[in-house]
Amino acid sequence: MIETSRLILRQWKPEDFAPFAALNGDGEVMRYFPALLTRDESDNLATRFSEGIAERGWGFWAVESKKSGEFVGSVGLHPQPDRFDFSPCTEIGWRLAKKFWQQGMAKEAAEAALRYAFEELALQEVVSFTSVLNTPSENLMKRLGMTKDTTFMHPALPPDHRLAGHVLYRLSVAHYVTKLATAPGSAQ
Repeated sequence: MIETSRLILRQWKPEDFAPFAALNGDGEVMRYFPALLTRDESDNLATRFSEGIAERGWGFWAVESKKSGEFVGSVGLHPQPDRFDFSPCTEIGWRLAKKFWQQGMAKEAAEAALRYAFEELALQEVVSFTSVLNTPSENLMKRLGMTKDTTFMHPALPPDHRLAGHVLYRLSVAHYVTKLATAPGSAQ
């Protein structure tokens, strides 16, 4: 479990599955994904996330609001051993219910996940990628201090699919440490 000022990133609970299915069935939340997920597909995804955390101790965590106890979405880390040309790598990703957009929660949770990646797992690098159309996620990558590396065609999508073109961002541990050292309030 990881705590921030407003959020808890934790293992999945059975009661998370219904709100996760609701956000995976929301056309606005899923506009940069190839399709909405059915309840079964969403439940299977949550189960895979939960199993990954049980196996490794980390993954795409369920995110809970400390104030209300509500399920906010999922944020975390996922190994990509061989799916992409830039594999092996560890990606960071996020998917929040629309109710929690524009409140800085994705950034807060992602910063906690990055801290875990670099300070607990001692990773040398974390990547993130999304459709070139998904400027909100790309903007978050930039706010997290990630640097644009390249564009690529997602291997799971046909080349002519509207979402096939993807952008890849990277954050090295060296850049992460430098960012921490220059953050307001840090000891210089």
